[in-house]
Amino acid sequence: MARLGLDIGSRFTKLAYARNNRTKFFMFDSATFYREYGTPSQNGFVLNLRKLGFGEDLEVVATGYGRERARLSGAVEIPEIQAHALGAMKSTGEKTFTLIDFGGQDTKIIRVEQGMVVDFTTSDRCAASTGRFLENMAKVLGMELDELSQYYEDPAEISSTCAVFAETELLEKISMGIPIERLAAGVNYSIVKRFAAMIRRFPADRVVATGGVAKNNAVIKLLSEELGVAVLVPQKPQFTGALGCLVYEMGD
Repeated sequence: MARLGLDIGSRFTKLAYARNNRTKFFMFDSATFYREYGTPSQNGFVLNLRKLGFGEDLEVVATGYGRERARLSGAVEIPEIQAHALGAMKSTGEKTFTLIDFGGQDTKIIRVEQGMVVDFTTSDRCAASTGRFLENMAKVLGMELDELSQYYEDPAEISSTCAVFAETELLEKISMGIPIERLAAGVNYSIVKRFAAMIRRFPADRVVATGGVAKNNAVIKLLSEELGVAVLVPQKPQFTGALGCLVYEMGD
């Protein structure tokens, strides 16, 4: 039987689909996913597996911000912490590490020892250390996320701890003539600064970073310098939660 791991995030929905020992990955904007691949009902959002091209003979495990909305008959729902820990272990081969998952609206830090989650914390009160923050800052700077991820040298100070105020501060610094490259580096460094204290609660013997922000090379470099250790990024960091669901269903 085929299996589907489903991570319904606040910004994007990620799918890991396994059949005949092959795994494929898919990503949708969550708004598009809800609109095109589901049907509203009295009990919530019902996923149309046939429209996705998977058929009905499918084992499904779901996690993420919107998992309770995707009410699938016979599906298993698991917590995000568990899904991301399982996915990180599967994608890296590591069993003892501290995981930093950069989500669209929150950041999770998870400690895994000998394959077991022993502690975790989340930062979800403000978007200032999330993927949404980087998207907004990149728009203010007039650049794409790929370009933003190139800048880490001589970062300008971005002191606002609120995402909204940080945009205003960035505009002020642009008007002062501070080079865009320094401002871009400052935006990247501000991500690291905002949860540095959270990270230091956990051992930094081995650090794994996942989520969309993990594709930002500058953030990973600055994070590595801040912690004094190399930061491991899986090949597909955005699909860690979906892969964890797939692994859970497969019994790994």
